Amino acid sequence: MGGIISTFFSADTIRPILFYVGGQAKYIWGLKGNLDDLQTEKENLIAKKLDLLNKVRLAEQTQPRGQRTSTVKLWFERVDRSVTLVEGLQEERDQEIDRLCLGGFCSKDLISSYDFGKKVEKLKEEVIKLREKGEAMKEVYEGVPEGAAVAIAVDRTIVGQESILDQVWRCITDQKKNKGIIGLYGMGGVGKTTLLNQVNNKFCGDEQHHFDVVIRSVVSREPNMKQIQEDIGKRIGFSKNSWQDKSFEERASDITNTLKHKKFVLLLDDIWESEIDLTKLGVPLQTLDSGSRIVFTTRFEGTCGKMGAHKNRYKVFCLEHDDAWKLFEGVVGSYVLNKHPDIPKLAKDVARQCHGLPLALKTVGNAMASKEYPEEWKEAIEILSESASKFEGMEKKVLSSLKFSYDSLPKDELRSCLLYYCLFPEDSEIEKTELIEYWKSEGFVDSSSGWGVLGALVRACLLEEAGDRVKMHDMIRDMALWIATEIAEEENFLVRAGVGLTDAPKIEEWEGVKRISLMRNKIRSLPQIPTCPRLQTLLLNGNFIAKITDSFFQYLPSLRVLSLSRNYSLTELPVGISSLVSLHHLDLSSTGVRGLPQELKALVNLRYLNLEYTYEMCKIPQQLISSFSKLQVLRMLHCGSARRPIVEEGNVLSDDAESLMKEIHCLEQLNLITLSLHGSRGVENFLKFPKLQNITQALYIKHCNSLPLNLLHLANMEHLERLDIEDSNLEDWNVDCAGEAQKMPKLHLITIAECSNVKDLTWLVFVPNLKWLRIYDCDDMEEIISVEKFKKLSEVSEMMGELNLFSELESLRLGNASNLKRIYRDHLPFPQLKEIVISRCPKLKKLPLNSSSAKGRKIVIRGERKWWEELQWEDQATQNAFSPCFLPELQWEDQARL
Repeated sequence: MGGIISTFFSADTIRPILFYVGGQAKYIWGLKGNLDDLQTEKENLIAKKLDLLNKVRLAEQTQPRGQRTSTVKLWFERVDRSVTLVEGLQEERDQEIDRLCLGGFCSKDLISSYDFGKKVEKLKEEVIKLREKGEAMKEVYEGVPEGAAVAIAVDRTIVGQESILDQVWRCITDQKKNKGIIGLYGMGGVGKTTLLNQVNNKFCGDEQHHFDVVIRSVVSREPNMKQIQEDIGKRIGFSKNSWQDKSFEERASDITNTLKHKKFVLLLDDIWESEIDLTKLGVPLQTLDSGSRIVFTTRFEGTCGKMGAHKNRYKVFCLEHDDAWKLFEGVVGSYVLNKHPDIPKLAKDVARQCHGLPLALKTVGNAMASKEYPEEWKEAIEILSESASKFEGMEKKVLSSLKFSYDSLPKDELRSCLLYYCLFPEDSEIEKTELIEYWKSEGFVDSSSGWGVLGALVRACLLEEAGDRVKMHDMIRDMALWIATEIAEEENFLVRAGVGLTDAPKIEEWEGVKRISLMRNKIRSLPQIPTCPRLQTLLLNGNFIAKITDSFFQYLPSLRVLSLSRNYSLTELPVGISSLVSLHHLDLSSTGVRGLPQELKALVNLRYLNLEYTYEMCKIPQQLISSFSKLQVLRMLHCGSARRPIVEEGNVLSDDAESLMKEIHCLEQLNLITLSLHGSRGVENFLKFPKLQNITQALYIKHCNSLPLNLLHLANMEHLERLDIEDSNLEDWNVDCAGEAQKMPKLHLITIAECSNVKDLTWLVFVPNLKWLRIYDCDDMEEIISVEKFKKLSEVSEMMGELNLFSELESLRLGNASNLKRIYRDHLPFPQLKEIVISRCPKLKKLPLNSSSAKGRKIVIRGERKWWEELQWEDQATQNAFSPCFLPELQWEDQARL
């Protein structure tokens, strides 16, 4: 019996009975009720899901830039899984209910019913908890974090400035080097803001940049520091409401604490001369070391340094012709350009009047986008040529924008100096020293401040450097003309420079004018008697004036600057010039004037007198030069060099130059002279006055059979920049006594002509900054630099310093040197070379060049074709490198005539 019982109550049977007895019977006897409850809880859960889903969908409609919270998305997934499980159990409901017996308190299959009942109970509890979690859920939708940058709408893609955009982008994204602060500078309207916007938008399209946030703010001329803070705060999550009650310092702290944990790019547009204190704003500059970047735009190069962009600064230039046309063409549109066959050519002329300035191209292009008749385009060309301010939109949109740079100049003297430049013709390049002399004569600057003013205008991008010269962009000149002729009543300029006039403006136009420029025209005669009590400047240089009446200067009491330069037909000055008692600056250079009238003594305020290249000058009265007691600059290079001076009493122009030297020596305020000396006695008398040697800038020596001047004398002339020697004996100029020789650092232009007894010019090694070397008609010369002599110098190079031959040379011209065999035996690097001109040097068969010479420079080599074809080269690579550089002499002459 015991065995039967034992068999009936197996281990599998005993376990559920014990559970049953132990209180687990609820999974069986409560099964039906639990299934009903589970169904009800499922329906409640689904209802809750629908409520939340409607809430999410409403948010999605009203806030498109957002997304479901992660919590609600996970809850929806769990609801769907639970509902599926519930429905699965309900499908087994009937089968499990049928197994119940004894009124539902027992089961025909205890184990199966127990397991099923337990699943139902557990799932019911989960569904209840899931519903309760849904009921407690408050946030179901959230704003999507913006990308690193917010895209900015731009008119169109950039034209012609893709290269600089790529450079700036590489500088930003290159994490290998510390390039924390980057500056873009250039004149107004050149496209700096467009470039900065393009930089911003590149972050929207490039997901590989690894920056957390890109912030952009406009600084402007009078920066609003609070607004800049708000621009930064908005991008990093601070709202106006959250900052409403916070101080400037507290907001700066918020910015610091947020940005120090991010890799950011801060784009600041239009910073003016005063730098922005980024630390005060809250920008943590220490993060720049770990890859954050600051990029800014400015009109002032000097601001780049103030902001810390010492190396990473990029100048934004105006567009080249092809790119300018492409931009203009896009603004005008093909419909108008194709309307008439004459319009495209006229349109290109109109585009040229904008001088590559993007702002002007867009302004003019928009104005012309509806002009369908060729006559309208011709009228536009005429207006832009005569006065850009009269063209539709130019004054308001372009010139006024450029005027901000003028207005921002900190001193009146800077503004006056800038306006002065518009007296010169369009596209003029002016020597820096010449421009400063004009400014000094006008009283804008003194001897010490001229270079500072020049530098300030260059750094403000209102003037551009061109080597030893400066130039002004034509659109800046249009702005200056607009101010000087229409805006600033106290200035009142009359400018007709370089416009092809054959007659001077009518006398009525001169009245009330302060400055007049009629330079570079074809004017042959002047008005009879102008009455201009305010006139201070009269520039008549570069005309065909042959005669000036005595009465012409009678009513010009305030005239300070008078230039008659390059009126080659002018042979004498009117006696009436003595009326100009206020004159500071008189330029007679490159005229045919043969003598100066005694009446010039009345010009007691003269500070600048230029007689250079007055080749026909043969008489200067005694005591005239010395009467100019305030004279500071006297230029007499090649004065009277075309003819022998009149040998008569009272003329200081004589071969011995003794009287002239004595008079010049008496001028106590003189600080610069250029001189022409004839004969050995003239040089000897010059050497008697060390003071004159110390202020000599240029020297021309002629007809010295025994030249008393030597290398030591030259070295002592510390301001000497130019030396011309003609028909003189240089035989004693050698470098055998190298220990006594000294370098001549400022000397940069040398001309040697008709010195037939000289074999070489090895002494040129003492001229380290030589830029232009011209050698003509030296038949005995065999080489420019003697190898043997140079070798001796190299032995004492420690005392001399390193001797880099022709390291600054830009131009080498050799002509009529029948015995010249070489320039130098070995090849030279010529890092600054621009041109070599060889004429009638038949024995010169090789140039000191190899394939590495003038590396990276495009040079020109001019000469006879026969000479070129017989030239010997270092190797084939050298010949290949310089073959494209050759320009036949005949072709060059033809081009010069054209």
